[in-house]
Amino acid sequence: MSKKTLFDKIWDAHVVSTIQGGPTQLYIDRHYCHEVTSPQAFNGLRERGLKVFRPDRTTCSPDHNIPTLNQDKPIADPISRNQVEALSRNAKEFGITLYGLGHEKNGIIHVIGPENGLTHPGMTIVCGDSHTSTHGAFGAIAFGIGTSEVEMVLATQCILQPKPKRMRITINGKLGKGVTAKDIALYVISRMTTGGATGYFVEFAGEAIRSLSMEGRMTVCNLSIEMGARGGMIAPDETTFAYVKDKEFAPKGEEWEKALKQWKELYSDADAVFDKEVFFDASDIAPRITYGTNPGMGMGIRDTIPALEQIDEAGKISFIKSLNYMGFKPGEKLEGKTIDYVFLGSCTNGRIEDFRTFAEFVKGHKKADHVVAWLVPGSWAVEKQIRKEGLDKILTEAGFELRQPGCSACLAMNDDKVPSGKYAVSTSNRNFEGRQGPGSRTILAGPLVAAAAAITGKITDPRNFMQ
Repeated sequence: MSKKTLFDKIWDAHVVSTIQGGPTQLYIDRHYCHEVTSPQAFNGLRERGLKVFRPDRTTCSPDHNIPTLNQDKPIADPISRNQVEALSRNAKEFGITLYGLGHEKNGIIHVIGPENGLTHPGMTIVCGDSHTSTHGAFGAIAFGIGTSEVEMVLATQCILQPKPKRMRITINGKLGKGVTAKDIALYVISRMTTGGATGYFVEFAGEAIRSLSMEGRMTVCNLSIEMGARGGMIAPDETTFAYVKDKEFAPKGEEWEKALKQWKELYSDADAVFDKEVFFDASDIAPRITYGTNPGMGMGIRDTIPALEQIDEAGKISFIKSLNYMGFKPGEKLEGKTIDYVFLGSCTNGRIEDFRTFAEFVKGHKKADHVVAWLVPGSWAVEKQIRKEGLDKILTEAGFELRQPGCSACLAMNDDKVPSGKYAVSTSNRNFEGRQGPGSRTILAGPLVAAAAAITGKITDPRNFMQ
């Protein structure tokens, strides 16, 4: 019997049927749903006269369109309001759990799933959102789907999906000072390029990955799709089990012991064969920033933007276009460059660990006067924990204010938009043209780099402040 990868073990256990030369009918354990990609799917069910097949397996929460101030008031933007209200109506009509605006469990869908224990190792998980890959941190197959596929899952609890190839990215060694999970992800994407993992599902492994908390692992898997992968995953271990244990929707008592026994078998066998293996050294990773308009255009914070002659001929036009948009030049050093906005949040870096990291760094300092800082918890549970730990007091003393949970300035679908021409150091996941607002210029970074920028008002290496 051939040895299996972690991906194969989970995939094979969920196959309902296989079409010769075609896709697999895959059973889905958990379906997450937000307001943007679901309205047409529910309308499709109505037109066909169908019910939701397994309503207990779908969880809804509005996140993209919601404001991060005055959530107790009606949403001002009519399009956002209609989408949020439509989700509420659809959830009620089809008997699906909804953590709506004002609910204590409301938040970004990829934050509330893990923190409530809805995400388990060994699951297949989908959502009409590309960053569903976040849940792969638990040793799950998790990936984003389109609206027609959302309808398919609602109606059948299955999806038709071609089986991806398998890749393992191993990061050996220990992480250096000031290096976060976000820096790992940005480093890997820059080395792999934005298309380097297209057609693959990636398993992350190695000492540097094992050293990460669950929050850090979620950050790495969240960004796996930015190198073209179908998704990313990390084999579960004691760190995973400790995080899941005692969560509200985690198995309890004998069911926990039974689940734990199964979860401990979720790893790639020693002689499992991957379609591709890639190795990196953790000592090569420094705090990072992006300089262009895709997450692969990144560099160490002390490095310089590549010179034009370093770019291959096929990529020169897009490289120049990207730098023109950003207002940068080939060969330019960005450390010390003045910035205007800082955003801490999103499904990439909106968890309690990110706020602990940011608060610890800015403690005893003051926010730069000219910097607009949006600190947005990923959920109300994160917001509550921030206050319980007194992080809000540290932030207030440093001149910062917490906003209410939501996707916020990750994308320009709510009120938190960066103005045209302004530079934002952002802990979110994409730096596309206009992603944070028409004409906005996004520099992706981790929470430490964001904190350093917030107090200095410019791109600053956080290691300058570290002993």
